[in-house]
Amino acid sequence: MANPKRRLYGRRLGRPLNAQRREALDELLPKLQPGSPPFPQSFEKVWMEIGFGNGEHLSALMRQNLDEAFIGAEPFINGMAAFLKDIRDEPHENIRVWMDDAILLVESLPSDYLNGIYVLNPDPWPKARHHKRRIISQDNLTKFARVLKPGGALIMATDVDDLAEWMVTQASAHPAFEWTAEQADDWRTTPENWIKTRYEEKGAKAGRQQSYLIFEKKTATAPSSH
Repeated sequence: MANPKRRLYGRRLGRPLNAQRREALDELLPKLQPGSPPFPQSFEKVWMEIGFGNGEHLSALMRQNLDEAFIGAEPFINGMAAFLKDIRDEPHENIRVWMDDAILLVESLPSDYLNGIYVLNPDPWPKARHHKRRIISQDNLTKFARVLKPGGALIMATDVDDLAEWMVTQASAHPAFEWTAEQADDWRTTPENWIKTRYEEKGAKAGRQQSYLIFEKKTATAPSSH
């Protein structure tokens, strides 16, 4: 990608890495960079998680679904190093990772490639002047729609009420997506087989309610009327 326009905000490195995490990062990151396409056609499904933190959710997914492939994007070095240390002794055929702006990777993927995209507890950017930094926007939703297969899932979660409302409003307004919820309990209730992270459990103990927002890419977009 020539002269990519980075859209990252905040620190790339927090605490200094310990030796094991540094070794895992140095060893695995070059091997697991995605190509184009990232995986052979032998995998039944391909999923992507954007901003995976320390990778608990992603590592559980890849271990439970060895016949499916996963792409994880996490720009922060500490999170990537923690994840790679965790999976260091695992098979790596079904995992690729990207330590940069996830949107740059999305833009490089083939059309109709992904079965689903996870966006779990992203930065809420609570100040109004920073809302344009939120990962869910009309522009990014258009990019997600291109790489998702028809019927593919956009799975979002947050325990910030204002962000949940933003996500629903943005995704509902986009012509490529439809919300799967039919009643309030559909987004308040933990989905079946959901993998809870330490972040989510900590939030629940603090009294924060997680919203589970699942949208699907429409199998066909209705033509606009004139």
